[in-house]
Amino acid sequence: MQCHDAVVTDLVSRARNGDKQAWDTLVGRYAPLIWSICRRFELRGADAEDVGQSVWLHLVDHLDQVRDPAALPGWLATTARRECTRVVRGRHDAGPVPSAENTSDEQVATAEEELLAAERHAALRGALMGLPPFCQQLIALLIEDPPVPYAEISARLGIPVGSIGPSRRRCLDKLRRDPAIAALISAEAETAT
Repeated sequence: MQCHDAVVTDLVSRARNGDKQAWDTLVGRYAPLIWSICRRFELRGADAEDVGQSVWLHLVDHLDQVRDPAALPGWLATTARRECTRVVRGRHDAGPVPSAENTSDEQVATAEEELLAAERHAALRGALMGLPPFCQQLIALLIEDPPVPYAEISARLGIPVGSIGPSRRRCLDKLRRDPAIAALISAEAETAT
């Protein structure tokens, strides 16, 4: 976690000094967190974009006041929730912007968990889109709820029932070899040990 904190501290410091690349990296790193909060509030399209823009504008206005960059995910999550609430309620005043110094450790931990989940989902979506169309279709059918019977999968894809399992294994192996997924698997393995 300290390595993560050092990276965020460096990015915030550079962004304060006008480094556009650092700012873009902060946005790229934390945008999934903001989008995940918007989805939780069932905001889509223009509403979600408005929330995202408001959060980033608040950060621009308060970037020089961020004393503990490690609290930034919690601050962004709190601000995003407040903006989502404002949009949902249709109010124009979201109230005061939260202070990063007043963000609790629990809020920071929750924000970090939300960010990690959003990053995992984005990586998985990207990796799935990189698979051949057959693998995309097969995996989509295999994860449907309620489960699709193998006979129906066989008919839809025009393959024998007996080849579904081996095809699934090959598709999942391709998925695991995607660089983003391989990095997530490696990080999970390091965390577990």
